Amino acid sequence: YAPFFRTQNRMISMDVRSAEMTKYVANAMLATKISFMNEVANICELVGADVNKVRVGIGSDSRIGYSFIYPGSGYGGSCFPKDVKALKRSAQQHGYTPRLIDAVEKVNNDQKFVIANKLVGHFGEDLTGKTFAIWGLAFKPETDDMREAPAIYIIKELVKRGATVNAYDPKAMHEAKSFYLKDVENVTYFDSKYDTLKDADAMLLLTEWKEFRSPDFEELKIRLNQPIIFDGRNQYTALNMPEKGFTYYQIGKK
Repeated sequence: YAPFFRTQNRMISMDVRSAEMTKYVANAMLATKISFMNEVANICELVGADVNKVRVGIGSDSRIGYSFIYPGSGYGGSCFPKDVKALKRSAQQHGYTPRLIDAVEKVNNDQKFVIANKLVGHFGEDLTGKTFAIWGLAFKPETDDMREAPAIYIIKELVKRGATVNAYDPKAMHEAKSFYLKDVENVTYFDSKYDTLKDADAMLLLTEWKEFRSPDFEELKIRLNQPIIFDGRNQYTALNMPEKGFTYYQIGKK
């Protein structure tokens, strides 16, 4: 145990069942915050509020804080989906219906299609002949992990509607090509984010990689067929995109 004490990491002693439950509950609690904020974002759009301002307001309350209250396209990865399902299953095995956990999972599943629905609202149900640039495939930045990534669901939905997809991710393209999207037609992978813009009718930002934070927006306008951005991570909300000449869609604000 010396290394743990040396780094002053907390060590809490408990029985095995409580330890297992602690792991499940910790991740389910964080997943709940994400789903709750995404639910709030969808309500904000309906009532004319700006979820980005709401986030700042509630985060300033020390009882809430700013962690895990960023709206987006839903959570993915190996931990949150798995542990939410495990906690739900454990409850069901003992005859209990975990209604809140059910809702967390359902909200997250629905949230993965919000950006696709916005795109369909703009371009119409039939996307035949349309091409879309996808920036980001991994479920979060700094990883190649695509497990339960929103990009999987969004790309499949666009292709199902007849679209062609140009995709780029700094680390996850091998995972996409070899497993997660290997059977999906009309998806082309590029070595540069700007190369995906060729013949594209819009750009969709789905993972908040650092290299996507400050792109050359003039380059985007030149390369895109139309200057349209669907921002699934609200990366550009503070930049006043309409003033830059873009039609801009985000989460939680019309």
